[in-house]
Amino acid sequence: MADEHLDDFLGVKPQAPWKRYIKWVAIAVGVVLLCLLLARCFGAKPQTEYTVTAATRGNLTVTVSATGKLAPTNQVTVGSQLSGLVTKVVADVNDRVVAGQPLALIDPEQLDDQIRQGNAQLAANQAQVNQAQATVGESQAQLARLEEVSRLSGGRVPSKTELQTGRATYQRAVAALKVAQANVAASRAALAQSQTQRARAIIRSPVTGVVLARQIDPGQTVASSFNTPTLFVIAEDLTKMKLEVAIDEADVGEVKIGQKANFTVDAFPGQTFPATISRVDLGSNLTVSSATSSSTTTTTSTTGQVVSYAADLTVANPTLTLRPGMTATADIVTSDKRGVLLVPNAALRFKPSAADGDAGGGIAGSLTFRPRRGGGGAERTATLARGAQQTLYIKSADGTLDVQ
Repeated sequence: MADEHLDDFLGVKPQAPWKRYIKWVAIAVGVVLLCLLLARCFGAKPQTEYTVTAATRGNLTVTVSATGKLAPTNQVTVGSQLSGLVTKVVADVNDRVVAGQPLALIDPEQLDDQIRQGNAQLAANQAQVNQAQATVGESQAQLARLEEVSRLSGGRVPSKTELQTGRATYQRAVAALKVAQANVAASRAALAQSQTQRARAIIRSPVTGVVLARQIDPGQTVASSFNTPTLFVIAEDLTKMKLEVAIDEADVGEVKIGQKANFTVDAFPGQTFPATISRVDLGSNLTVSSATSSSTTTTTSTTGQVVSYAADLTVANPTLTLRPGMTATADIVTSDKRGVLLVPNAALRFKPSAADGDAGGGIAGSLTFRPRRGGGGAERTATLARGAQQTLYIKSADGTLDVQ
């Protein structure tokens, strides 16, 4: 009771019992943390374990992947130079056709009328030629008689006027004959043009091949204006095809004409087909888009677009297994090495952390990696590709890493 009165007299409140132990708990926690830190810095380190693989000798093939589509080596579109009603279609998709074979027919009735009219006009002009020839013969004979009489009479008869008239008549007859002959030539040209148009009414195949598409049916009207309408698409030879792919700009420097490749298609999973590089474009896809945009008033930004280069691969298709339009993924062999030293790709990408090195003592030693150098010289590097190098780490017998 005296203590309580003394606290009241001094104005001091009594301390709660639980607060008396807080500082001792804090001191104990600090001591434990200090011990853990000292054990971390000066204690024995766990042995670092590495996944190792023995280097072997073998064959190394470097490939570049590209995707694209199969296409015929020569594909033609067949159109019409005439406008008119399609009355007959005699070819369909997948039909094999030969050069000159009829594919469709445009109504030729109007053209036949023009041919008949041309024949009649030619006959009329030919009759005018015959008439003009008779007139020339008659006027020539009349002029010859006048000249003979003038010669026999010593120029007294006929008069000069009659003689000039005879000569003029003959010249007019000759001129009329030339006009009639020119009319005949014009009639023949018009008739030939009508016959040519009549021949165009029969749509024929320009090449020997297979019909890939038909875009016309009987009863439709073909309107031939500035652009020739496409009626058929024909592939000349499907036993030889090409694979059109896009090569990334990072890989195009390794792709050369003549390199071999293998490709797959979704239609035949697990089956590969051989091919050979036949062309690599110098211009990129942005070159084509820039040329296209420059001809219009709208400018398209190419920022962020993936740059690629078109390439063609020659494909043999003797069994006609492959078809135009199939999507293919090709692996182009850019390098093929035989009997070389091989290591896993992971070893070329491996980079040890600082704590994996030899301890140099104390805290600084635990944070510093000091690799052992073979022979005491500079680091040796392993060549990955043309112009590319990578450091290779080799584990020695004592568990340390050598830089190779």
